[in-house]
Amino acid sequence: MTSGSEIVSVDTPLGPARFHVDGAEDQRAVLILGHGAGGGVNAMDLELLAHRLPEQGVTVLRFEQPWRSAGRKVAGRPPTLDEAWTPAVRWLRGQLDDAVPLYLGGRSAGARVACRTATELGAAGVVCLAFPLHLPGRPERSRAAELLAPSVPRLVLQGSRDTFGGTAEVAAAVAGPPGVRLVDLPGADHGYRLARGAAWSAADLRETLVAEVSRFLAGE
Repeated sequence: MTSGSEIVSVDTPLGPARFHVDGAEDQRAVLILGHGAGGGVNAMDLELLAHRLPEQGVTVLRFEQPWRSAGRKVAGRPPTLDEAWTPAVRWLRGQLDDAVPLYLGGRSAGARVACRTATELGAAGVVCLAFPLHLPGRPERSRAAELLAPSVPRLVLQGSRDTFGGTAEVAAAVAGPPGVRLVDLPGADHGYRLARGAAWSAADLRETLVAEVSRFLAGE
């Protein structure tokens, strides 16, 4: 967990969940991020955005699903993730200034949840970190429909070596319909780890993540 984060507990139909809050003093936007099915809110990219975006006026809340808060290591079926996320985000919206735009997003399974619920929850946009287009080795079972479902802008930051669907696969899946900005992370895998001998460093990748998300939230 990022140092200085405030933890806010919230009840859901599936048990207690938690928001890890990193607040901005001069708030211009709010971003809620969900974690992956096999990890938690301390994933590199989630922590990075929680640490860096508040200084740019973006409050970041990392949503910890009830299964993770309870100490379990494996997520339930996708619909159960929505069942916890949706009422928690609705509750949070009631605490926020309506004039401040609310963005949803997440890593991997968290990105799927954000896409599935963005329209219902009135999101201004969706940030997808390593969207899992398909299971490794199963490209015929595409989840492109989830990525294409929201009516709001989407930002997808995808590694070229992602076994859940690399940048080229995602580009082919979203070709045609407007609204998706796809950013290639050359040499990165699903966890944003770089191949040995990659043309850029891990620090370069992190700076790209922050810069691209910042631009998206600013409407650029």
